[in-house]
Amino acid sequence: MGFQVKRDNSYLAVLVVAMAFLEMILLPLNSIAQTAAKPQSSRVAFLQLLDRPRVPLSPEIKALSSTEGLAYEHFTFAAEKQERVPGILLKKAGSGRKPVVVVLHGTGGTKEYQLGLLKTLAGQGFVAIAIDGRFHGERQTGTGSAHYVAAMLQTYRTGKGHPFLYDTAWDVMRLIDYLETRTDVDPSRIGVMGFSKGGMETYLAAAVDPRIAVAVPMIGVQSFAWALDREMWMSRVGTFQAAIDAAAKDEGVAKVDAAFVREFYDRVVPGIYTQFDGPAMLPLIAPRPLLVINGDSDARTPLPGLMACMTATEQAYRNVNAEDKLKLYLQKDTGHMVTPAGLQMAVDWFVNHLINTK
Repeated sequence: MGFQVKRDNSYLAVLVVAMAFLEMILLPLNSIAQTAAKPQSSRVAFLQLLDRPRVPLSPEIKALSSTEGLAYEHFTFAAEKQERVPGILLKKAGSGRKPVVVVLHGTGGTKEYQLGLLKTLAGQGFVAIAIDGRFHGERQTGTGSAHYVAAMLQTYRTGKGHPFLYDTAWDVMRLIDYLETRTDVDPSRIGVMGFSKGGMETYLAAAVDPRIAVAVPMIGVQSFAWALDREMWMSRVGTFQAAIDAAAKDEGVAKVDAAFVREFYDRVVPGIYTQFDGPAMLPLIAPRPLLVINGDSDARTPLPGLMACMTATEQAYRNVNAEDKLKLYLQKDTGHMVTPAGLQMAVDWFVNHLINTK
């Protein structure tokens, strides 16, 4: 195992990882191997899928009351003709261009949920930013995830939009367009991190946008193909269960199975288990610093699928002599969450690669 794996050196942890590698070895030549073989074609195809008219950014900024000695802003910018992205920004006072860390929330979250982390990052010298993903926070109607789930169902029925992952990945790219216009940002030192849904959006955006200098996807890296092939898709689908259940009802499908999940993905998030799956997209981040944080017991990101992603990514980093820029932090006895130690490791990764290396 060439990439760095940080974990407790217990017999159980070693056994779990060994079993995961054994499962990968025994996998048939399926979509995981096929999509990982031609990563550059995945980048081109994903950019084509995301592409849409680039409207003027038309940013609007409102200074808010300072918090704990940090400047605090609310901003919006146009990602599309009818889509404005709201965000919050914290930074230390002072002139000059600073490195940036963007934080992406998970399903049902908001930018405000990240305020504590933004304060920590700003205290380290970053311009710390969080945005609302599509159909979340200021971009939703009602409460909870109802608007987000309804948008996925609407896409299934109409084929319009990509509310699951892809539209927010586009928003991240447009956010970087906006950051490049700011006089307090060093555009060569932009990092992105995200939780769960935000973790997936992090690695998708970083895979195709080289302006993201450092990436830390947390509890999001996975192989959708592995999960579908091995009947381990239920936990991930559970995050939008109401949408897929309603889609199944539309089709007269009595019970959702792997075949119907594939059909749902094909309409709502095309390519996610083939050319845009983790083993195809993560290698595209090489040679930029990449820290992957996952739980070893996370049903939403099954360990063998994670290891399929990491093995493909390790090869890409080895090919460009950048193995020291790739690291996996496997949280022991941890499900779908980021531990305080994992969060601190993420902050330290950004400090090491965006501040200490300047």
